[in-house]
Amino acid sequence: MPKKRIVVKVGSNVLTRNDGKLDITRMSAIVDQVAWLYRHDYEVILVSSGAMASGRDEIKVDRKLDSVAQRQLYSALGQAKLINLYYSLFREYGIHVGQVLTMKESFSTRREYLNQRACMRVMLDNGVVPIVNENDTISVTELMFTDNDELSGLIASMMDAETLVILSNIDGIYDGSPKDPTSKVIREVAQGSDLSDYIQSEKSGFGRGGMLTKYNIARKVAEEGIKVIIANGRRDDILIHLVQQPQTTLHTAFIPVADSVSGIKKWIAHSDSFAKGSIQVNADARTALLGTRAVSLLLVGVTAVEGDFDEGDLVNIVDEKGEKVAVGRSAYDSTTARQLIGRHGQRPIVHYDYLYLEQ
Repeated sequence: MPKKRIVVKVGSNVLTRNDGKLDITRMSAIVDQVAWLYRHDYEVILVSSGAMASGRDEIKVDRKLDSVAQRQLYSALGQAKLINLYYSLFREYGIHVGQVLTMKESFSTRREYLNQRACMRVMLDNGVVPIVNENDTISVTELMFTDNDELSGLIASMMDAETLVILSNIDGIYDGSPKDPTSKVIREVAQGSDLSDYIQSEKSGFGRGGMLTKYNIARKVAEEGIKVIIANGRRDDILIHLVQQPQTTLHTAFIPVADSVSGIKKWIAHSDSFAKGSIQVNADARTALLGTRAVSLLLVGVTAVEGDFDEGDLVNIVDEKGEKVAVGRSAYDSTTARQLIGRHGQRPIVHYDYLYLEQ
């Protein structure tokens, strides 16, 4: 029987104490649960925050540092401590771990994307648990991941996981304020559901993201055929309970679509921030793209081309109001595309196989 592949994301609010330092007891409990999954035929990829908290506990700085310098210093110190703690804790179970540090820019080209996937595949094939984190010593620009929720969604998509479990400090998405005792956890989110009205947008604790980020990532990943679970990482044995008794364990589950999308479309879906330009389409083209039939974008439906891009670059596809409809890989460079706007009989500017719909 093939092993089930699961990505477990552990957030800063799970691994961090109230004073901002690393909660080693909680970290040990997470390792115990991952080891249980490992012994029960799961291939586990662990996306772990905690480097900043680890580094903050290691050094006392005698002068004020700006936010970028703090992140670089604490992360550089903390990542070494964090991976060594994981190494020691997993070693007790005879499980090998490997560190994967990445950046958002490392997913910008198909080649780098495939290189990272090959690295983690060979680790899993040899019984090694990949422990993934953003390389905060370098990722200090606007191209950072929103937080590790975004990174975990990309990893789950890239590695064709069956399930993504996002562990936070609350039990899931509530139908009201989590502080209101009358609020209840929404147990299932079906395809097409919109829960944005229920979700508070503010960030919490020590993480960079919040529940709105988790919700948006979960929806996108579920649309790619992967089940997503949001649960409370501070509850004892939460990962084991989700496997053994999901019906009685508090969590929010996003139901995946029945048909998984292709690997190339998964990469495109998570790479829209690297789009080099935009292609505006008319109302007929928009209707065709969003219809039930699989169609490519033809030049006859294009009304404008913005930006400078080469053949093979990613571009956003927008309607006449400027609202994004899709993202895809252009079959033309921007100069040629402008010359062919509205033409019949040309090959598609974005073929369906390289097109990911946003709506």
